[in-house]
Amino acid sequence: MQTFEHIPSLRAALKERRQAGETIGVVPTMGYLHDGHLELVRRAKAETDCVVVTIFVNPTQFAPNEDFASYPRDAERDLQLLAGLDVDYVFAPPVEEIYPEPLQTTVSLKPLGDILIGAVRPGHFSGVATVVAKLFNIVGPDRAYFGEKDFQQLAVIRKMVADLNFPIEIVGVPTVREPDGLAMSSRNVRLSAEDRKAARVLSAALEAGARRIGSGEREVEPVLAEMRSLIAGEAAVRLRSLDIRDAHDLGEVQSIDRPVVILVTAQAGSVLLIDQREAMPLLPSAQGRTILAP
Repeated sequence: MQTFEHIPSLRAALKERRQAGETIGVVPTMGYLHDGHLELVRRAKAETDCVVVTIFVNPTQFAPNEDFASYPRDAERDLQLLAGLDVDYVFAPPVEEIYPEPLQTTVSLKPLGDILIGAVRPGHFSGVATVVAKLFNIVGPDRAYFGEKDFQQLAVIRKMVADLNFPIEIVGVPTVREPDGLAMSSRNVRLSAEDRKAARVLSAALEAGARRIGSGEREVEPVLAEMRSLIAGEAAVRLRSLDIRDAHDLGEVQSIDRPVVILVTAQAGSVLLIDQREAMPLLPSAQGRTILAP
């Protein structure tokens, strides 16, 4: 495994692999890796010839009052984990390598980047899309791997790639969870023991919502009301947003008559957590039976 901090040296190494006819996969991360990240790497290793993992805590996706300075970092541990998976290259640049001078060009997706989490964290997805576009241009991958836990981020990246004609396949990988259901996140390490226990309510509420939809509920509000009630039972958890959206494009749904995604953003103590669960409604068939939506 080779580690690079500078763009020209990484590009030179990748040029040789590309000229040899190898396919390149990239896994963009902000480091402090957990098994969710490692599952992305495993998929990339299985599906491409050469895997690049990027480690970069991107300052432009944090607002001034957010946790950029305190975002967890452990470069030595990250490199050990990646070496154990036989990753080819790690790109871990300093901030000045990615942003040598103030940007005059950014990527902004409207309305997709301004709804849901984008409304809670204004400017966040512009920062995400811009840095991912830069990483794609640096690496030139054939495939890029992202977790479905950050469902809106995945949708933003897919839309950017389609709109700007990046020749890259975006691969979404299912959320990896702790044994108690909590979605794996680098931020989980900052939860106190009490908040960590309380945060389990998010996956429990998502499971309850998906179960109600799967049993035939077609109205949005009863599902959300049940979930809000469950989350309200945990005093340490403050709900920031809860939505049911079209699983394809995150559009609003008036009736649950297609595959949907339930998205939750909540504060557990001082830590902002996100999670999601896709749900398939029951639809009537031509023979009068009920079937799961495709």
